[in-house]
Amino acid sequence: MSTITADAHVHSHDDHTHAGSFLSTYVFSRDHKIIGIQFLFSTLIWFLIGGLLALGIRWQLAYPWSSMPILGKLVYSAEGGQIAPEAYTMLFTMHATVMIFLVIIPILAGAFGNFLIPLMIGADDMAFPTLNMLSYWFMWPAFFAFGASFFVGTGPASGWTSYPPLSLTSEAQMFWLIGLTFVGVSSMMGSVNYLTTIIQMRAPGMTMFRLPMTIWGMFITAILQAFALPVLTAAGFMQLMDLKLGTGFFIPEGWSASNSLRASGGGQPLLWQHLFWFYSHPAVYIMILPAMGMVSDMLSCFARKPLFGYKPMVYSIAGIAGLGFIVWGHHMFVSGMNPVLGMTFMVATMFIALPSAIKTFNWLGTIWGSKIQFTTPMLFALSFVSMFIIGGLSGIFMAATPVDIFIHDTYFIVAHFHYVLFAGTAMAVFGAIYFWFPKMFGRMMNERWGKVHFFLTFIFLNGVFYPMHILGWVGFPRRLADPYHYETFRHLLPLNQFMTWCAILMVTTQIIFAINFFYSIFFGPKAGRNPWRANSLEWQAPSPPGHGNFDFQPIIYRGPYEYGSPEVDEDYYPQTTPPPTDRPLAVPAH
Repeated sequence: MSTITADAHVHSHDDHTHAGSFLSTYVFSRDHKIIGIQFLFSTLIWFLIGGLLALGIRWQLAYPWSSMPILGKLVYSAEGGQIAPEAYTMLFTMHATVMIFLVIIPILAGAFGNFLIPLMIGADDMAFPTLNMLSYWFMWPAFFAFGASFFVGTGPASGWTSYPPLSLTSEAQMFWLIGLTFVGVSSMMGSVNYLTTIIQMRAPGMTMFRLPMTIWGMFITAILQAFALPVLTAAGFMQLMDLKLGTGFFIPEGWSASNSLRASGGGQPLLWQHLFWFYSHPAVYIMILPAMGMVSDMLSCFARKPLFGYKPMVYSIAGIAGLGFIVWGHHMFVSGMNPVLGMTFMVATMFIALPSAIKTFNWLGTIWGSKIQFTTPMLFALSFVSMFIIGGLSGIFMAATPVDIFIHDTYFIVAHFHYVLFAGTAMAVFGAIYFWFPKMFGRMMNERWGKVHFFLTFIFLNGVFYPMHILGWVGFPRRLADPYHYETFRHLLPLNQFMTWCAILMVTTQIIFAINFFYSIFFGPKAGRNPWRANSLEWQAPSPPGHGNFDFQPIIYRGPYEYGSPEVDEDYYPQTTPPPTDRPLAVPAH
């Protein structure tokens, strides 16, 4: 009979405190937890910048060519805060660029991936701590390059997709491409680290099918990054050479790339689209799979029930990732694609709805019949599920080539990806911050203000994004600064004004989150090791964990979702708690 207990492995917590100078401990740190928090703070700052850029877009659509109070001074504008005609394209280009490459991807993979992976698998750190540190600091050249691109001419103005030959007409595009390259290198460093850590450094007893869904989401995401990112990075170098050296990868015969360079000819603009979307469609799943995993953990914890269909959830994540590599062409249905090839991409895209549906029904099965605890993280997790369903259903329309040709350049597309990536992923990220905040900082965020933040954000985000479906069905074009120039769209101005004020209120609501977040870091109620009474391994470590994470050697006996187990009296059963038959007999007190 085994007599292993957690107490048998307790070490002095003094052995696990941070050591070294301030710079080596908190700036150039190799500790995965500090690096994760560095990613978190950096991405939250860029989240604010991306939100302000979005308000610039919305103001122009609500009050064309009018003065923007306050915000007009922060963006390229004519005198008096009026947006300049050529600046609108920069606004939507940089809004999408910032939100995708500097917020969503690094906050999921960089912040939560770094912080949670070793803690949830029982490791003391990442497999390659120095490489992990470099993965963060390689983001800083990207921050500077993207930031500098704002101030060169009118900024990058070819959309976040950077389609040539339009993208080869702007000097600011050079800084944009350099930023993209550094983001790619940073992500590849992270993916190598995550894969090695998850495969090689799991605690004793932590089999692959005892991993939480958060780790499965990070693991599959790291595979996507490892295989897809080199393609985009190579394509970025090719476009950079077209821009600065006059090569002809993407430039048609005889087209002048700049005033001083002339391409040798023979390039294919369509080649960039294939290379870009070969990465960027898997990138959609890089931006959603970790969120799916984190939501699964939050739903199970606050439903106090085992996750419904654990293995089908794992296989569906793998299926989404696999299919994600063979559907990139649905972004190019309007490019004159061969109908046979278009049909192939169309069918593959429709098939990807199946594993997504499996996950949705499993989430519903998890909360069905449960006594839900409506904490702030749970509210955000439930919001993710409902908003993801709306975003997923609207995506089915785009999978059909004939429908997509009509709606491709309309606001229906904008509605779809904002329901997936903001109403979906961003809400999951908010929930994850509230959920793991006690483990990160050792204190609790305020629940009352957290719920106020949730309800206001939920109301206003639907006020912004749901009417976009209506705009799209009547053909309202995206990427145009003044659609009202056409008589057809002038009656839609009041609806756009309503959406703009909802956007302003939604961004303003985030002040509540910011105050709650920073106040709670210093003055929030202190949290114990396991304030949510959760089962997964990270909740057995101190809050916040010291250097080395655990003050005992974790031994894993079961999966992470054993809520309501008949083997114990409590409604939770941590992964490190030995089975009853293996527990040592109690010694009578003398």
